[in-house]
Amino acid sequence: MRLRSLCRVPPRLRRALLLSAICTFAVTSAGCRGRAKPWSIEAPDPASARTTASGELIGGEGRYGAHAWLGIPFANPPIGPLRWRAPQPPAPWTGTREAIRNGPPCPQFPSPLGGVEGRRGTVVGSEDCLTLDVWAPRFEPTAVPKGAARLPVLVWIHGGGNTIGHTALYDGGNLATTEHVLVVAVHYRLGPFGWFRHRALRAQAQSEAERSGNFAILDLIRALEWVRENISVFGGDPANVTIFGESAGGTNVFMLLLAPQARGLFQHAIVESGSLRILKPSEAENYVDDVEPGNALSSSEILLSLLQADGAPNREVAKAKLEAMSDVQIADYLRGESPKELLALYKAGAQSGPSGLPRVFGDGTVLPAGDPLEKLATADGWNVVPVMLGTNRDENRLFMFGDPARIRRVLWLLPRFIDEQSYLTSAEYLARMWKATGADRPAAAMRKALPSVFVYRFDWDEEPTLLGADLSKMLGAAHGLEIPFVFGHFELGRAANVIYTEKNRNSREALSRAMMSYWAQFAKTGAPGQGTRGDQPEWTAWDDSSANAARYLVLDTAEHGGVRMASRAETPERILSDVDADPRLPTQRERCRVFRELAAFGRGFSPEQYPTAGAKGCAEFPFEEYPWTSSGPREATPR
Repeated sequence: MRLRSLCRVPPRLRRALLLSAICTFAVTSAGCRGRAKPWSIEAPDPASARTTASGELIGGEGRYGAHAWLGIPFANPPIGPLRWRAPQPPAPWTGTREAIRNGPPCPQFPSPLGGVEGRRGTVVGSEDCLTLDVWAPRFEPTAVPKGAARLPVLVWIHGGGNTIGHTALYDGGNLATTEHVLVVAVHYRLGPFGWFRHRALRAQAQSEAERSGNFAILDLIRALEWVRENISVFGGDPANVTIFGESAGGTNVFMLLLAPQARGLFQHAIVESGSLRILKPSEAENYVDDVEPGNALSSSEILLSLLQADGAPNREVAKAKLEAMSDVQIADYLRGESPKELLALYKAGAQSGPSGLPRVFGDGTVLPAGDPLEKLATADGWNVVPVMLGTNRDENRLFMFGDPARIRRVLWLLPRFIDEQSYLTSAEYLARMWKATGADRPAAAMRKALPSVFVYRFDWDEEPTLLGADLSKMLGAAHGLEIPFVFGHFELGRAANVIYTEKNRNSREALSRAMMSYWAQFAKTGAPGQGTRGDQPEWTAWDDSSANAARYLVLDTAEHGGVRMASRAETPERILSDVDADPRLPTQRERCRVFRELAAFGRGFSPEQYPTAGAKGCAEFPFEEYPWTSSGPREATPR
């Protein structure tokens, strides 16, 4: 609706429409974190002066009374000849560096899910983006903890499908001051800058790790090396580091658990709504018509698109030209393209970054080839440390809410179910599969090598009803909504106020205090126990000794059952069997819709793996019969 048209609407309806627009804006913004404005420290605070390995640094007073240092470089800029190279330690600087503004986001498409504003389809950010932010309780320089008094460190890895995201969305100040810990948030290369494999780049690589193509994982390893080298000057303990991340950030925590190069750089790990999906290198590199076909956006296919954009009349001519080029020529050609020119070859998803881009490769050096679950089940297959992991009860409702095949907009704004039962049924099975593949199966595997595995499910769903839209049903405990609870930071602007209201303030803040306490206690000791103050229900380790054994902690408010242990484990086999028997799905066509959805969301599951399921009867129902496969979730789901 144009602004001039809106002005002709009666005032009462106009106010309702504007409120609904805010609501829509909020709930399509990754759990209401998407439009939080980046902030900067008003003035440096002399008490925050610290000396790092690279030089003098000064930050300032952040929110919640914490000290904050923003935009600290942990590696040299990966630009020019350093693009698609392993990150290098940062060059020292002279004088005192003011760390009072967030570093720029890495190159990406603007998106409410990533918190980076801009016109759709444009490219924002800078390749000079390998920076991190630090929050700590406020200490005078002479009072910074030393030796055994140093504080636990939590290193946050943001989500965004590994294609979008920015540390400016997060504020670790409340978690740091309330729980007496240090919080670090890191940038890493995104999209094709973070994951790219081609023989021409491998030919010039200076290490086996650099040949992997997993440059973003190497960025995170370099950030952890920086923490080991420097965090003690802020009062943090380099021998007590916990990595934690959500969505793609959770996936990257899994990857760091599997990467030999990360061994010893962290002592605990927290995975929030992550995935264990790892691609074969051939998918990232080969042509689509090779014997072992590559992805449609593999490096070879991208090179053909570049050559055609530069004048090759068709794919065949471009392929012949590419095969005639030397490795040096190809590498120089790739590094000569601007971020805008490269990202122009990838399609911007409906709600996030490039859709279908190959990410996270099982190269055999940085990340294992083969099934990662098998690695996690052996003591020598991963970096064995205490692990906490979980999912949200209604993960996929965030993406379904933005899908026009699921939600219609009255007057372009007011959200309404197209088929409420179908929506809720699909959401239930999709979230159960996310729990099975992102929490329960990994926990069961890791328990074979380590007893200290703790699982949760986040159930908070106390959103209001707004203009007839029941957000507790449409959104519920959706993907990303646990993040403000973990950070204790709900001040996310006008849009978030639609969901985080005065009515639900007391209950959600009580749940947030419990979650911060559990997360911090786990960071301190490797077990969440009863939280840092010993006043929460005991969170015990995953136990699969019997069907009724306690396996995971439910995180909810007292009004909805409270924080409590539960037993029900999810497996793909059980979920598929339940689909077959669900009376809400009385026809094979309806069951096949759910099977197709479970496969389309790419959680490391394929119906073909389970031939006993009714999924084998879906061949007669073409994939394209289901509009959601192209309109929303398939593109929007971050891995």
